[in-house]
Amino acid sequence: MAQLAVFDLDGTLVDTPRAIIETFSAAFGSLGVEVPDAPEIRATIGLPLQRAFGDLLGVAPDDELATRGVRQYQIHYKELILPRAQELLFPGVAEGLAGLQDRGVTLAVATSKFHASADALLSAAGLRDRFALVVGADQVTHPKPHPESGQLVLDTLGIPAEHAVMVGDTTHDLKMANAAGLRSIAVTYGIHSAAELATAEPTWTVDTFDEVVARLDKALTTQDQGSAV
Repeated sequence: MAQLAVFDLDGTLVDTPRAIIETFSAAFGSLGVEVPDAPEIRATIGLPLQRAFGDLLGVAPDDELATRGVRQYQIHYKELILPRAQELLFPGVAEGLAGLQDRGVTLAVATSKFHASADALLSAAGLRDRFALVVGADQVTHPKPHPESGQLVLDTLGIPAEHAVMVGDTTHDLKMANAAGLRSIAVTYGIHSAAELATAEPTWTVDTFDEVVARLDKALTTQDQGSAV
């Protein structure tokens, strides 16, 4: 039976939080409205863009102003983030993914980004060919932390939850994993702190991507069902 590792994108594979804040700020500037403080923007990372803009603007996610914000974000995203994609990879990501794939682990992404943006970022970072599937927030009715994204990955690839592990840097990722029946690895180098991540009860918690790979090797290649370390 194939073994599957499902990854979040921002804050897990790519160190994009600072660039995302810059992109949000540029989008708000284009809208001609006051730019929120950086901590306010950072707190929305991991949410679907439409909801993030709605929260930051104080309007409903389907409000026209939020929709305009998303459009402006996507324009600035291509200018501010994509050209820097390779340099924004966390240490060990390129080598770690290559090693996992070489050892027969199937790789996928489940992200709160729209699929096109996620696909473009992975392509710009030179990683797209590593992944059998990329699921974006616009491909599901209920994005993370709802289990639908994880379930879509499992169903599409035909791999049962007990043969899969989710890797993410926010409670949204971990709650999705729990609800979909996946084990999970929380990484502490992304958006949410170790204390925040602990509230979502990850199976394991690690501090570097090298530790992610080591944990996946034990969990998937040996079907280790051990407790959190």
